[in-house]
Amino acid sequence: MIYVGLTGWGDHDSIYTDLTNKNDKLKKYASYFPLVEVDSTYYAIVRQSTIQKWCSETPDSFKFVVKTHRFMTGHGDFRENYKSIRDVFNEFKEMLAPMVACGKLAYILMQFPPWYELNERNIKYIRMAKEMLAPLKVAIEFRNETWYQDEYKEQTIEFLHSEGLIHTIVDEPQAGVGSVPFVNRISDEIAFIRLHGRNVHGWTQKDRTSEEWRNVRYLYDYNKSELEWLEKQVQILKYKSKDVFIIFNNNSGGHAASNALEFIDALGIEYQDLAPKQLKLF
Repeated sequence: MIYVGLTGWGDHDSIYTDLTNKNDKLKKYASYFPLVEVDSTYYAIVRQSTIQKWCSETPDSFKFVVKTHRFMTGHGDFRENYKSIRDVFNEFKEMLAPMVACGKLAYILMQFPPWYELNERNIKYIRMAKEMLAPLKVAIEFRNETWYQDEYKEQTIEFLHSEGLIHTIVDEPQAGVGSVPFVNRISDEIAFIRLHGRNVHGWTQKDRTSEEWRNVRYLYDYNKSELEWLEKQVQILKYKSKDVFIIFNNNSGGHAASNALEFIDALGIEYQDLAPKQLKLF
């Protein structure tokens, strides 16, 4: 099956034009898409009751990809709040228990930072992380180009395969350091693509504040020819994998939802188990 979704459900205004209660956004979102990536867990471990609420607001077949807390991928120092990194992993896993129990967790996403280069220490950490998250499925996203250098690319894919990890295929601007190429390869029966857009000029922070950078980094609207190219890549993956998961993350300008819906139409997909859409009375 091909699952298409977006990063988060809070900021996609184009699909909430007739929504009267902002607390119903996830229910409304689930009437358009069968998949969502949860990124709020990158900033904080949420309560199990919150996880249970998300599960109750979505159809039985709905799937969540959940991003790990920033401490788990080296985006912050775990010693700010925890005694050990293992405590962070344990709390994160415990948080997900209700989602696992109802069968709605697709897998976990570990997105490593641009400075996370290929070396023995980082390979060892990924192995350790996988063990601490077991038996849950884990996808790995690299943002440092050393993992895909010609002499290491095959070894990177083989490493992920041997560890039972999902290779995250990324479409992003090619802006030198901090960019990785589109490598349409799988390491697991699950294929996973994250689409960040192609805004080369906004991809690196340069002299921008963090807020200014967030507002432009994923500012991109995929055009028809680009979506057609991506469709061909997905068709290749479809014959090599059991399921293909696709996340549109190009939402700095609100383009993710429209691009994803256009992509679903191009693929000829008609999802049967979405949440019912509320009918307009007037």
